[in-house]
Parts: sequence; structure tokens; C-alpha cells
Amino acid sequence: MNNQNIAYDLEDLAKWHEGSSILTPPATLSVFGDPVKHSLSPHMHNPALHNCGIDGQYVKIRVPEVKFKETLSAIYNLGFKGTNCTIPLKFAALNACDHIDSTAKRMGAVNTISFENGKVIGSNSDGPGLVRAIREEFSIDIRDLRVMILGAGGGAGRAVAIQCAMEKVERLVLVNRTKEKAEKLSHELSSDLMDESIHKDSSRLKVTEWSEEGLESEISDIDLIINASSLGMKNSDPELVSQNLLKPHHLIYDMIYSPSKTRLSRNAKSVGARTANGLSMLLHQGAISFETWFNQEAPVEVMRKGLKDAIELESN
Repeated sequence: MNNQNIAYDLEDLAKWHEGSSILTPPATLSVFGDPVKHSLSPHMHNPALHNCGIDGQYVKIRVPEVKFKETLSAIYNLGFKGTNCTIPLKFAALNACDHIDSTAKRMGAVNTISFENGKVIGSNSDGPGLVRAIREEFSIDIRDLRVMILGAGGGAGRAVAIQCAMEKVERLVLVNRTKEKAEKLSHELSSDLMDESIHKDSSRLKVTEWSEEGLESEISDIDLIINASSLGMKNSDPELVSQNLLKPHHLIYDMIYSPSKTRLSRNAKSVGARTANGLSMLLHQGAISFETWFNQEAPVEVMRKGLKDAIELESN
């Protein structure tokens, strides 16, 4: 498993069966990204493959967007079972599939590709991975919560918001620096969360300014706050939610997992709120991908250990 930190490319795939490119076990799965060297996915998938007695290896492949279809064709011809796709390739993946599932269709993005009977099948495990992560971290189903999403304009925030709408959460508040993006997303989700009243009022779905006043107007009616933005990775990043607005009943899910404790999570803990970081979402979306490829239950604890070991190694 000493190939976990190597990133291959299309040129490597062209001479895959020559000399040093021969891997043991053979490469059968991958993650496409650009950049991709930082990906932790091999650290959870390779232990899972070994644990389940599957003769295969999961590798990283750097794929420029313009080379997506060519690279996909290359791994198919090499006998790979499928691949994951990271940003910014989730949209290229959508256009490369012969068939996509309903969740990926709603998200407008694919993060898991499978090759089945000569067809390219696309799915998206990001949102379902979040659902499992929330259940694990807080022992409650997301559908039973009133949810606020910070960074609900595009990317991860969009995926999370769509999943929340599909789960029909009790209440959904979208917050974004560019309010117009959140409003556009809100229009897209309104039918999912429409209250069945005479006026069909969508009171369960709100958009608010990312400001002290905007957050204060909604946060008292919120159970779960999800940070889907990249803010919080640096100590110099602005405060996402004022500490005085956070209450003990709040659940905080920060999708950032490096660092493991952000300013938001530290502020939340200081007022007695429960917190979790995005490592569990990464784990569970990976587990769902594994289940998609092999039609069997993923060894989640083995995958969790692989991720934790990799992060500890990076931090030393």
C-alpha cells in the first residue's frame, strides 16, 4: 500500500503495464481530481479492500477537466471498476455518464462512477453521506431537525441544501455571502418544503443575510448549523457566527476536518453546544461509494481507522 500518496496521470495510464507502473494488488479503483495529491480517499478504501479480501487497489489520478473523458476511457480499458471524482470534476463526470441516479440528477453533480455492462453509471454519495454522518454524530435523523446552512450558494452548500430538501427537514435556512445565490437555490427547493396549507406558504424555507442581524433573526428556531463554506480553515478567517448567538441546544456540524477544531466549533463548545467535523461525512460518502461498487456493506470502522491514521501522520 505504499502507493497511497502517489498521484498518477493520463501519461502513466498509457504505459500502465510497463515496468514500475505494475501495482500489486492491481489498481481497480481511483479518485479523479485536479489537484488530487491531498486526497485521503486511498487511506480509507485500501484498508477496506484488504479487509473484504478484494484483490484491488485504489489510486489517485490527476485529471485536467479537458482530459476527463479520455482518462475515464483509459481506466475503463484497463479494467478498473470505477472512480470517485472531486471538485472541480463533478460536473464533467455528470456529462460523461450514460446513466445517472436521481440524487446525482438533483445535485447536478456526480462523485461516484461505476462501470456496469459497458455503461458508465453516475451517482452522488455526498448528500447521503451527510445524512449518515449526522445520525452517527448526534443520534438523530436530519429530517427531524431545523437546519441552517452557512455557505449555501454552490458546491458543497448546494449539495447539502438539496439533500436537506429531499429529506424534508423540519425547517431550512440558507445563508450565503452572496444572498442572490442562496435565493436562487431557495426557488429551486421551494416545492420540496412547501407547507400544505391553503396558501401553500413555504415558511419552512428561508434565506437570510450573512450578518449579525440576519443570523440573529433566524438562529433561535434552528437545531443544526452546518458550515458548508471553506471559512474556518485559517485562523485569520472571519467569525462565521458570533459566539453570543450560539446556544447549548445547537448542534454544530463543520464540514471542515482539517483543522479538526475550527473557531466555530470551539465557540460552540464553550457555550455547551455539541459539535462534529466533516471527517464523518468524508467517511460515510466513501462507504456509500464502496457499497455502490461492490453491493456489500462497507467496513466502516476499518475505513475510519485508515482516515484517522492518515490525518495523524500528516499532523506529525
